[in-house]
Amino acid sequence: MVRQDVLDLRHFAASSLRDLLSEETEVWQKRLRWDYRASAQLLLDYLDSRILPGFVATEDGRPAGYVFCVYEQHKAVIGDVFATARARERANRIESRLLEHTLELLQSTPGTGRVETQLLLHPKGQFRDVFTRNGFDFYPRVFMERQLRREPPPATAPIPASLRLRPWRESDFSAAGRLIAFAYQGHLDSVINDQYRTAAGSLRFLHNIVRFPGCGQFDPTTSLVLAHRDSEELAAIVLCSRVNIDTGHVTQLCVEPALRHAGLGRLLLTQCMHELSAQGLNYISLTVTEGNQEALLLYRRMGFKSRHSFDAMVWQRS
Repeated sequence: MVRQDVLDLRHFAASSLRDLLSEETEVWQKRLRWDYRASAQLLLDYLDSRILPGFVATEDGRPAGYVFCVYEQHKAVIGDVFATARARERANRIESRLLEHTLELLQSTPGTGRVETQLLLHPKGQFRDVFTRNGFDFYPRVFMERQLRREPPPATAPIPASLRLRPWRESDFSAAGRLIAFAYQGHLDSVINDQYRTAAGSLRFLHNIVRFPGCGQFDPTTSLVLAHRDSEELAAIVLCSRVNIDTGHVTQLCVEPALRHAGLGRLLLTQCMHELSAQGLNYISLTVTEGNQEALLLYRRMGFKSRHSFDAMVWQRS
């Protein structure tokens, strides 16, 4: 008889979860071609500090799975849930139980009016019952990938004379935050991630992808902007991170609303792929919401293939 318990994550030392995170790192590599080691190390650092909210499932005293979350002002974000292959036949049940405990905690926490999660590692629909019971809305998303060969630079494109193409600069943070908030007004993705709704929230999003390794190592050499010549305000951006030695991942691609349908998104993405291939990378990946059919069609026309579907889920306190 296997004895199972669910315990507070902050009661566990990093060393007790090191093997579990090592196994998860292998799954990220196999399923998504992502090197998860930097993210795993960041989690271990937080565990050492005993400040990471979440739960650990144990079987006969040994960790069999974990879930963690973070608080961001009025909301909480569930970052990940994972159960070891040692409990493979029970993994889904273990992960569901961990999520149930987490949702109970978050939805009863005073001041938490919203819970978001995008469980990228898990297939669409895997936890639908758990989240449906707890009042979540679902937004299916697609992980897409394209193999890079010797990508040519984009053909001469009709860039408006008022714009200039250049690499990302450290000084672009504020302008990029304003652009993201402007570009996502009324957009489905701002329902999924409420950081997109304001310039301040978009700045927090940018700091997360540029400063922290959750989405890989930010690469300013393949991240590009189209800037207005007269003001240096940004009209379009593509941001890219290295998620593996041979793989880049697009973390953001957006265009000022007045300049959409002019081929600027395609231009930026093509130039990004050219830069990645020139540096010897073999793959590029990105994620897109299924309901964003225009973007989904663009990526398919550019040779991206759907590799994995997953769920974004949102709960808002009434």
